[in-house]
Amino acid sequence: MKISLKTSQTSGSALIVLTDAKQIESKEFTAALPQLATLIEATQYKANLNEILPLIGLNQHYPFCSFIGLGQDDELNASKMAKLAQSIIQLAQRKYATLDLDITHLPASLHYVFTLALTQANYAFDEYKSKKNEAQLEHIHLIGSTLSENQIELIHAIQSGQNLARDLGNRPGNICYPEYLAKLAQELADEFPDQLKVTVLDEQQMADLGMNAFLAVSQGSAHAGRVITLEYLPNREEAPVVLVGKGVTFDTGGISLKPSANMDEMKFDMCGAASVLGTIRALCEAKLPIHIVGAIAAAENMPSSKATRPGDIVTTMSGQTVEILNTDAEGRLVLCDTLTYIKRFNPAVVVDIATLTGACVVALGKVVSGLFSSDDDLAQEIQTAGEQSFDRVWRLPVMDDYQELLDSPFADIANIGGPHGGAITAACFLQRFTRDYRWAHLDIAGTAWLSGANKGSTGRPVPLLMQFIANRSQHD
Repeated sequence: MKISLKTSQTSGSALIVLTDAKQIESKEFTAALPQLATLIEATQYKANLNEILPLIGLNQHYPFCSFIGLGQDDELNASKMAKLAQSIIQLAQRKYATLDLDITHLPASLHYVFTLALTQANYAFDEYKSKKNEAQLEHIHLIGSTLSENQIELIHAIQSGQNLARDLGNRPGNICYPEYLAKLAQELADEFPDQLKVTVLDEQQMADLGMNAFLAVSQGSAHAGRVITLEYLPNREEAPVVLVGKGVTFDTGGISLKPSANMDEMKFDMCGAASVLGTIRALCEAKLPIHIVGAIAAAENMPSSKATRPGDIVTTMSGQTVEILNTDAEGRLVLCDTLTYIKRFNPAVVVDIATLTGACVVALGKVVSGLFSSDDDLAQEIQTAGEQSFDRVWRLPVMDDYQELLDSPFADIANIGGPHGGAITAACFLQRFTRDYRWAHLDIAGTAWLSGANKGSTGRPVPLLMQFIANRSQHD
């Protein structure tokens, strides 16, 4: 969907005007159109948040015209903007290709998150339906917006990247598997040849590098694992920001088999990788002047005669040995070797993104992502970007006090830490492989997708990552 700026109401097929309580109560507002005052009085319209008032036949320039309420200014926030955007899209979607949207009375501080929310609400996925959805809303003209053209361009780029991430998350495991992600990365490089360099490691190359923790996961599947790196602006000399995404394209749990209920949702276990690919696409479209590397640990976790057994011990690329007590704690195994591999890029900072633990969902639900880092400055950067993009995080501890829970009598480290603090011990496991650079971990197990009637990928945290990178590019 395209967003553009318009100076005033002129004419079109549809107009929605955001109105607040003070505006409705103002006599000046209705003085020029007595019928409007009569309608407001008859319907007792108060302009409460999301309250809709159709203006049938009252605007000769627009066949469809409607008010939507903002409520009280001092009660507005980014969360309410997301709900407002959903109401607007539902009102206009599948009815109109273009929409004029007057946001003059929306506080300027909320224009960015509101516009971004409009693009998110307009997403639909019907790739595998024989009967496609009716036409989506294609264009919104914003009237009264304070956004700059640069901000509009950034929103368009985020939309493109987030939609890609959502599409990948929603595709099933029989279509979206490690080789598929590698092929898509190469197609992205072909589309942006001057901006991207792609490298793909196969399993033999991983074995030569000693990535045995990774291979312990992928060896049980007929689909071979891949480590995919996408280097954005590879010729820039500054140390890159490296994004590492967990790409377990389907997670059965391996020999530690998951319950069958809702196992279909384990196609979403690659949403960390999807967010990295989406962010790289957004970067290519936004053309931000900053060196970025995206790394994807792509594997499928399946039970078979070749699958890893609980109790098996492997040597990681770092040289540390791991006792695999639970094959369903596989994300940290593919990530730990990838986090060692990316040291060759001499990163300025590393952020890994993973649907890592159910414990994080228990702790934080599906509202905010878990943030783990021992680097206070880096954690604050990410938290600020989350607030700016309304793709929020909540910081949880990653302390040495928890490391002893990962002790193994047979190896340097166990891959699980017991029943308590599971999200924290998972982060502590990864921390053992990130001592040589600044690092943060995002556990997106609760935020990467929705369940139930609205089941589907959210594309988070592409908005957060893009805001984080955009902030850095402005400061460099």
